[in-house]
Amino acid sequence: PAGAKFPAVARGIVACGWFGIQTWVGGSAIYVILNTLMSGALAGDPLPILGINAGQFACFMAFWALHLYFIKNGTESIRWLETYAAPFLLAMGLALLAWAYVNAGGFGAMLSTPSQFAEGQPKEGQFWSVFWPSLTGMVGFWATLALNIPDFTRYAKSQKDQFMGQAVGLPIPMALFAFIASAVTSATVVIFGEPIWDPIVLAEKMGGMSIIIALFALIVATLTTNLAANVVAPAHGFSNLAPKSINLRTGGYITAAIGLVMFPWILVNHIIGWLIAYSALLGPIAGIMLADYYLLRKTKLNVEDLFKHNGIYSGSNGWNWAGVLALIIGILPNLPGFLAGVGLSGPASPLFATIYTYAWFVGLFVAGIAYLILAKILNK
Repeated sequence: PAGAKFPAVARGIVACGWFGIQTWVGGSAIYVILNTLMSGALAGDPLPILGINAGQFACFMAFWALHLYFIKNGTESIRWLETYAAPFLLAMGLALLAWAYVNAGGFGAMLSTPSQFAEGQPKEGQFWSVFWPSLTGMVGFWATLALNIPDFTRYAKSQKDQFMGQAVGLPIPMALFAFIASAVTSATVVIFGEPIWDPIVLAEKMGGMSIIIALFALIVATLTTNLAANVVAPAHGFSNLAPKSINLRTGGYITAAIGLVMFPWILVNHIIGWLIAYSALLGPIAGIMLADYYLLRKTKLNVEDLFKHNGIYSGSNGWNWAGVLALIIGILPNLPGFLAGVGLSGPASPLFATIYTYAWFVGLFVAGIAYLILAKILNK
């Protein structure tokens, strides 16, 4: 159906932005390694228009080109990389935790650092104002990744294999690395006197060979994450626009090109705003999908009709207008907050500013409810 291409492309554009950001992070790691080995020879003035120096841009482009190698060689090359990188990254994560444990004087000192949201001493009452926008951003981030899980589970040998892979491979490592990130950041307060969340800055502070080892691990982690999360899904989405002209490899090239022209070194400085903004778009899409599958169709899916132009999912000439209208309705409550957030209007009222804080959740529920009502009216 033609209408199905819209959420696929929307997810694809988000992935392009993330592809660029992750590539910039990996390129920055390469820059720090080379600049350290060359005693600062790569440092220089920012280039016109770009806003970064020639060394930074060259390292970014080198890491960007490395992605093209795996895109060219297809899904099997990505699977090979993920297979060998996973145990290495787990070992590096535990090694970093051990380093923090030793240098901070144990877990007691590491985990006793109080919360701090502003320069200076901790302040009461700031937790919730930071927590909810951050939660919305993180849900929006993980929701995009959840959408592209079928791009990988389609290669599983059985339903049991895909279930076990997700049950073991996702929650446990994610919880472990979330703990490592929090514990190490807390430990940096004890070790260096300031919280350091940026792994590149932390590697520079560690000094010696630790810089090279830590940043090499970061490069591997960034490459594997970027290929799996931000190339495969949009490549499928772009390919679906014109299957005869765009295969998965070409879709991957399109993803890389869009990620490049989005100037990710600028986008990364607005990361929370970026997360919330696209969660306002993807939340309604998720709400419509959940309402349709669980509540309207009672989890009964006709796979064969998914690929028919005149199947039960084709709607009116390929468009499910109940879904289209529900998407618009789900976006509208977040629109004032979004326009204010990107500077296209004055400050939003307290009501709309609060709604925008919960953008993904608001969009999900509003669009889901609107879809259930409109489907009963329009799809008779």
